Amino acid sequence: MYNRCVDKDNYTIREAARYLQVSEPTIYRWMKDGVLSFYKVGRGTRFTTEQLEAVKITHTAKPEAEKRKTQCACCGHGDLVPGRLQSTGLIYFKPEKTKFFTMESSTIDTKAWVCSSCGFIQLHADPDKLQRLSEQ
Repeated sequence: MYNRCVDKDNYTIREAARYLQVSEPTIYRWMKDGVLSFYKVGRGTRFTTEQLEAVKITHTAKPEAEKRKTQCACCGHGDLVPGRLQSTGLIYFKPEKTKFFTMESSTIDTKAWVCSSCGFIQLHADPDKLQRLSEQ
């Protein structure tokens, strides 16, 4: 038996299934549905680490999201100074698609914080209002 050198960025279907902790039929289904990108080498199918990682989806719970709002998204520092980005008026976020008829404004107020350590500016909007405005 020979010792096969496996490139860490060149996964077979079996290795990809093991990497993602799913079954091989799931890998085939994702390939067919266009969920998972792949490339062919001769008759073989291969995946890169980047392609496999792209399949993973992170779902953040509200308490965790609230905690992250108090940390700089750039450096992780915890000292954020609240303020407002200003031009000739307030800055709002307006989703491209909203419900056709709603009794409230389709703009979402934004709040701003600047990191006292690195100067990174973070913007936050009201996710509850965004949910109310979004098409179902």
